Amino acid sequence: MNATPEFESATYAKVTRRLMPFLFICYVLAYIDRVNVSFAKLEMQQDLGFSDAVYGLGAGMFFIGYFLFEVPANMVLQKIGARLWLGPIIAVWGVVSAAQMFVAGELSFYVIRFLLGVVECGFFPGVILYLTFWYTRKHRARMVALFMTAVPLAGLIASPISGWIMNAMTEFWHLRAWQWLFLLEGIPSVIMGLLTLYYLTDNPSKAKWLTAEEKALLEQRLQEEEELKKKEGEHRHRLVDAFKSGRVWLFCVVYFGMAMGNYGLGFWLPQNVKDRVAGNPWQIGLILTIPWALAAIAMVLYGHHSDKTGERRWHVAVALVVSAAALALSSVDAIPAVVAIAALSLAVMGIMCAFGTFWALPTGILSGSAAAAGIAWINSVGNLGGYAGPHAVGAIRDATGSTTVAMLALAGACLMSGLLVLLAGKARRF
Repeated sequence: MNATPEFESATYAKVTRRLMPFLFICYVLAYIDRVNVSFAKLEMQQDLGFSDAVYGLGAGMFFIGYFLFEVPANMVLQKIGARLWLGPIIAVWGVVSAAQMFVAGELSFYVIRFLLGVVECGFFPGVILYLTFWYTRKHRARMVALFMTAVPLAGLIASPISGWIMNAMTEFWHLRAWQWLFLLEGIPSVIMGLLTLYYLTDNPSKAKWLTAEEKALLEQRLQEEEELKKKEGEHRHRLVDAFKSGRVWLFCVVYFGMAMGNYGLGFWLPQNVKDRVAGNPWQIGLILTIPWALAAIAMVLYGHHSDKTGERRWHVAVALVVSAAALALSSVDAIPAVVAIAALSLAVMGIMCAFGTFWALPTGILSGSAAAAGIAWINSVGNLGGYAGPHAVGAIRDATGSTTVAMLALAGACLMSGLLVLLAGKARRF
């Protein structure tokens, strides 16, 4: 069909209004349930007698479960559709997240964190794949960046709320504040999962809220993208192609460094602020709204600029190098507290901007069943950095008594990923 630019723009805007706010809220809840243990730590660690290494290992165990089951989960989504797959995932992870209130020792901590990773593993790569059912690469970086602003906004929303719960709910109804934290922040996910079963639409052809002309336009644009990939030398990939591709494995390594920096910082951010600025959990939560608010704004602007220029590789690399420099600066004990908070804020902004732009790279080269497997495999292997980062920080803190070396290690991981993106581009342009 020959659609006018105005009609095409209005159609994509309609899709975005329908899908993105809902997916955004789901990811906000996912990220809160994933990392709220960082606030619970401020009280739970002392109550249960955990060392920093035990906490870091338990926080990171989430990503072991994530790694083992993510690829099968994404293949299931491709077979049965997003509505019937994502809805139950969201509801079940809410139940498991709330169950963290029953942690009584190291073993139960490790087991429940592992199970949380298992039940949540299908959500993020599933949404990244789901967006390819609606948007072409022309729009995808902006949509992924918009979706991923849920991460900093989750921090922006959850930090003061989590701080308030930790400050106000101690011994309420004979539960500790960290137990209330897990319970109260798990319930919304259960509700949202049930709503997903009624709200989400699998693809344009099933969208009753689109006109026939709008459906035809979206399907035509997606088909044109597939044809363009063939002309560029990309065939419709088979499942095995995802695992044979050198570029997919390179993306895994790049994402590993990004995840190591992100979660190594994220799971320890409240503790880092506490070490720099004496205060109660409520005050720490308020301070943490600063980096998350700045990161949310930066992600949208950065993703928009990447879409406008059509460039991805340098956007990812520059953001990671900036984050590495900021992490290194934050590791210096002698700097004033305000400078340390500013450095941590810049580090969060850099990592978030890199994440928002990164996924336009693999989704731009993979198609067919390889897209489902490849996206999941990159996220799965790469997210092992989410295990390595928190565990390394905890072990280093126990060994040295400070976070200086730990922050330098995270800076090195981000720098490695940034350089790999640039070096790989010399062999073949992304």
